[in-house]
Amino acid sequence: MQLRDYQREAVNAIYRYFDSHRGNPLIVMPTGSGKSFVMAAFIQEVLSAWSNQRILVLTHVKELIEQNYTELVDHWALAPAGVYSAGLKRREADAQILFAGIQSIYTRAEEIADCDLVLIDECHLVPRFSDTMYRRFLDDMLKINEELKIIGLTATHYRLDSGLLTEGENRVFTDVAYEVPVRRLIDEGWLAPLITKAPAMRLDVSGVHTRGGEFIPGELAAAVDKTDVNEAAMREMQHYGRDRKSWLVFCSGIDHAYHVREVLRGHCISAETVTGETNSLERDYILGEFKAGRIRAVTNCDLLTTGFNHPGTDLLAVLRPTQSTGLYVQIAGRGMRMAEGKENCLVLDFAGNIERHGPIDRVNPYDPSRNGNGRAPVKTCPKCRSVIYAGFRHCPDCNHEFPPPQSEIKPSASSKSIISHAESFWVEVEKVAYSRHTKVGKPDSLRVDYYESLFSWYSEWICLEHGGFAARRARRWWKRRGGDPAVMTISEALLAAAGLKQPSHILVQEDGKYWRVVRYRFDGDADVPVEVEEDWVEDEDAIPIEEEAPF
Repeated sequence: MQLRDYQREAVNAIYRYFDSHRGNPLIVMPTGSGKSFVMAAFIQEVLSAWSNQRILVLTHVKELIEQNYTELVDHWALAPAGVYSAGLKRREADAQILFAGIQSIYTRAEEIADCDLVLIDECHLVPRFSDTMYRRFLDDMLKINEELKIIGLTATHYRLDSGLLTEGENRVFTDVAYEVPVRRLIDEGWLAPLITKAPAMRLDVSGVHTRGGEFIPGELAAAVDKTDVNEAAMREMQHYGRDRKSWLVFCSGIDHAYHVREVLRGHCISAETVTGETNSLERDYILGEFKAGRIRAVTNCDLLTTGFNHPGTDLLAVLRPTQSTGLYVQIAGRGMRMAEGKENCLVLDFAGNIERHGPIDRVNPYDPSRNGNGRAPVKTCPKCRSVIYAGFRHCPDCNHEFPPPQSEIKPSASSKSIISHAESFWVEVEKVAYSRHTKVGKPDSLRVDYYESLFSWYSEWICLEHGGFAARRARRWWKRRGGDPAVMTISEALLAAAGLKQPSHILVQEDGKYWRVVRYRFDGDADVPVEVEEDWVEDEDAIPIEEEAPF
């Protein structure tokens, strides 16, 4: 199997994790990045090296079970694989590689018997509570084999009720072994950009209460399912989506989904509805017609947020306000797969979820230890109504200029020539992480990641093993942070990095298509510029700018 670079990194990360850890790791990859293919490649490699291993792949819907199974056998025709799923009418419990639905096997651990490895797709659905299908089954399997290894794969490694999957009591997963940023895959061309327009119509949920952290379904449906509101949303869908072929509409209740469908039909938009109450044959037929292009819009309620794969989807209309960061990111992910002729996917967020949670590559999910979640760092361009990151001074769609922000930390000029339209802003550094960066044909470098939050960071590359100016700059960078001058290699630097002085703030600046770290601020010290030469360019090692705001 020919893996993409990031997919190879994900598989290798699993091996590295178990070389030095005893726990249950997570692989975090965005929707559309090929988790099924990564699982298939990993399974084939494991059985090629250890032919006696037995592997179980778990998930929650038949579409994902079938997708994961098909991905493996399409690339490995003789794979000793089977399926255990009531929905697919298959119960091949003895298969060496078993793809199963948790609803079908959660009371059947003894029938499934001994396993060495369990892979859980969409593992953010695994709760902490012991009296649930996943937890009961995993506990029973661990009684059979206490050395059982559990690996989770997800695009969203957090839950509304408990925060990060790797934190807190009773957690199943212990560490993130690998995570690939959404922005990287967009810039490398593996995922479609998401673009937004802030709709004029906005759903009002000010009177809706919450239960368990989420809006109460009945109150939410009553607040948003109104004829005039549905008509207004349809008019904006029709205006912005006139050239778009596949519309996926997320609604706030079953009745709401049907009401929105009727409004769309009333304006000559071919539309159908699927919900949890739609029988499987009808649902399969509708979604098949949608994928074939014979239906333009599908409205749904709580059904197509995970496991649904239609790369041609080029408009997401979100009429489903949610307090769940994970649900918001999963909804957005439905439009990120690439397809022939598709340049991007338009998101019309009538629900205010972008303002509630932030851009999907900068979300700040619920933390049980934190009181309040604050407001997400986005704003709406008054000229073209694009929703963009709050740090931008110019709208990337129409070039509207925003007034300069008022801040106690004033942006300072870089020692490098600054393009007149370049954006720059200060970022408070929460933590710094160090790793080895390898690039074919070049010496390794020290990658330094400055974290603004758990899901937002900026990077630079320190070239200790290079020659010329890059090496001189790296030595001075290392010395300013209190590093031992004797350190000469990346391996030595990684061992000593924990003792380096950490900046409290960095100034990041737009430079063409990338963000660059251009100044540092250490507590109690004056600003320190990054040393550059006029011809110093290393675009391939820079952090890409968010060109398609706010995602």
